[in-house]
Amino acid sequence: MKAKLLVVAGTLSLVSATVPLLAHHSFNAEYDGTRPVTLKGTVTKMEWINPHAWITLDVKSPDGKVVTWRVEAGAPNAMFRRGFRRDSLPVGTEIVVEGFLAKNGSMSANGRDLTFPDGKKLFVGSSGTGAPGDPKEPKDPK
Repeated sequence: MKAKLLVVAGTLSLVSATVPLLAHHSFNAEYDGTRPVTLKGTVTKMEWINPHAWITLDVKSPDGKVVTWRVEAGAPNAMFRRGFRRDSLPVGTEIVVEGFLAKNGSMSANGRDLTFPDGKKLFVGSSGTGAPGDPKEPKDPK
C-alpha cells in the first residue's frame, strides 16, 4: 500500500511539474517569421498577464468587415521598462501593430512594434522573436 502511494505521489509530482513548462513556448513554435503583418485597428481589450500581455483589437478588412485580432506582446514587466503604463492602451485607442502571423491561421500575431496615435513607437514584442532580420531586444530606455 505504501509503495502504491509513493508511485501515485511521484507521478502527480512529475505531471504537475511539466504543466508550467507547457505554458510557455518559443516564437518559432507558433509564429511565422517569414509572414510579417501590419494591423491598424482599435483596442478592444488589454490583458496585462504573464508570461505575455495580450492586445485585442478590431481591424477593418479590405472588404469593410471588422475582424478581431489578438496580438501577443512581451511580458508586462518588460513592457513597463520599455515605456508602457497600465493605462497606455485604453479601449478605443487607434494603434498600428507590426508583427508576424500565427502559423495556425488564426487571427493572431506576435507583436513587434506598436505605433500610438501621436506617432510614438514602442517595441511590444517578446525578446528575440527569431524572425529574419529581427535584432535582439532593444535596450531598455534609461
